[in-house]
Parts: sequence; structure tokens; C-alpha cells
Amino acid sequence: MVQKFCKQIHLEFDMSIVGELTYFLGLQVKQMDDTIFIPQSKYAKSIVMKFGLENASHKRTLVATHVKLSKDEKGVGVNQSLYISMIGSLLYLIASRPYITFRVGVCARYQVEPKLSHLTQVKRIMGVQVLRLFFVFF
Repeated sequence: MVQKFCKQIHLEFDMSIVGELTYFLGLQVKQMDDTIFIPQSKYAKSIVMKFGLENASHKRTLVATHVKLSKDEKGVGVNQSLYISMIGSLLYLIASRPYITFRVGVCARYQVEPKLSHLTQVKRIMGVQVLRLFFVFF
């Protein structure tokens, strides 16, 4: 079946088969006998380093259960481009980490006027990624 598919694709596109897939569109791919993992651990490490959070204190959970994000109109404003960049990096990361999808989506709502309270939650999401890097399947 795979050979048939490859022949069909080869008729339409110029391609070659060079071996087992390890990266696709920037995503790491780990293939096992019956499972395919998309760990993105390298990318998660790179965004933590990019934003200087490698030495931050890391929490075990994404956010405390009692914290509710709001517009926080009286809060301290933060660099909007930094906040947007952090959200964008996390949005790419949700392809392999569905447990952060909702939290990142909530934080993304506040990109127009991000406050310190919003940035704190984004940093917390990134901090959890550092802990989870050690539990990636290889």
C-alpha cells in the first residue's frame, strides 16, 4: 500500500524516499512499531531559552485552580511584542502538547493589551514545558 501511494505521488511531484521520517515542517517525529510520537522537546527547549526562562522557578501545574484571567485594566502593562511572540511560540507547540491548548488560548485573548498578570501565566505555561521535557518518550 505504501509503495502504491509513493508511485502515485511520484507521478505528480518530484520526490525521493530518503528513509524514516524524523522531521516534518519543523516537527520532530519519533516512529516506533505501533506508535508515532511528535515530542517537540527540542523546540520546547529552544523557546524556553529564547525567552530566558531556563533558570525560572518551575511549577508542576499550568496554573493555580483559583486564578482567573481577566482584562486586568488596572494592571501593569508589559511589552506587547514580547507577549505576542511568546503566545505564537506556544501556539506552535500545542501541536504535540494538547494539555496546554486551552490555557494558551485563554492567554492569547489578551494580546492587545497584555498585563503582568497575563505574562505571568504565559511564563508559567513555559515553565511547565521544562519539567515535561524530562518525560518525553524516545
